[in-house]
Amino acid sequence: MFTRQTLYTLTTILAIESSCDETSASVCVDGKILSNFIANQTIHEKYGGVVPELASRAHMQHIVPVVSAAINQVQSTHDSQFTIHDISAIAFTQAPGLIGSLLVGAQFAKSLALSLNKPLIAVHHMQAHVLANLIDEDNSPEFPFLCLTVSGGHTQIVLAKSPLALEVIGETIDDAAGEAFDKTAKLLGLPYPGGPLIDKYAKEGNPTAFKFAEPQIPDLNFSFSGLKTSVLYFLQKHDAAFIQNNLSDLCASVQHTIITILLKKIKLAVKQTGIKNVCIAGGVSANSGLRNALTVMGNQYSWKIFIPKFEYCTDNAAMIAITAYYKYLANDFAELSVSPTARAEW
Repeated sequence: MFTRQTLYTLTTILAIESSCDETSASVCVDGKILSNFIANQTIHEKYGGVVPELASRAHMQHIVPVVSAAINQVQSTHDSQFTIHDISAIAFTQAPGLIGSLLVGAQFAKSLALSLNKPLIAVHHMQAHVLANLIDEDNSPEFPFLCLTVSGGHTQIVLAKSPLALEVIGETIDDAAGEAFDKTAKLLGLPYPGGPLIDKYAKEGNPTAFKFAEPQIPDLNFSFSGLKTSVLYFLQKHDAAFIQNNLSDLCASVQHTIITILLKKIKLAVKQTGIKNVCIAGGVSANSGLRNALTVMGNQYSWKIFIPKFEYCTDNAAMIAITAYYKYLANDFAELSVSPTARAEW
């Protein structure tokens, strides 16, 4: 447990995540996460997807209570005298994401850093997903490691040489795996967000009941547009009763196809690099089928597999905080003129 003396002398990061539809704040002390609060937005469910304008408005409503909750958690569990003035630096998600959502977090962080006279740290959202694997001190990978990063907007294979030396060695050339899950769920008549529902129904189905397209993309890149088209054409040949009667098998078959595509590429990446420390990250890394399949493959090929806790798979501020901690150690600070960006390369 940290004392007031150590909280005062160690590096303490307050991090804010607001890239999409989760507002989150976290406090990290010397690489240890002390709090991680997330406010979800249920308003998007009736629209079948995230509505950017509604998301940014919800962020404005949530951000002050969420930051307060993160501070209060440290006070209640570690030091009752801890205040926001004890923070060493303020971190925020700069890119990528919905620009309106990013602006709320960025402007709040910049204003707070200016008022407290604290340094500002800008964090790339996808880099943070990778480094979420470093949060658990008792089960974190040694460098170098490979990370399969899978979310609604991105699908990548990342070679991590150090916390701040990350290289994308494979990525999707069109759609992301998470989008394939959600779009397929919509075709099946499932409500948003559909990815977790496919995972739920897949547990009761036969993964080889139906065959869908597996695009053959060279090297370590991915493609999921062909799979979505394959599912669409298949479902157009059948009525609603067929879908309802075969829902579990359809979900299991789609999930099996997506996981097969992902694991074929990570297997090739291990072969090409010789690195057998393998992680997953991103929202889709919460998928139980993917987690189980990667664990089985790791046992088969004697890989060391690292899977973040569920709370660190989806968008959260703890991953922003752990990334900012390493950037703080490297004196990698941002100017107050920094602006959020909807799309940004590493």
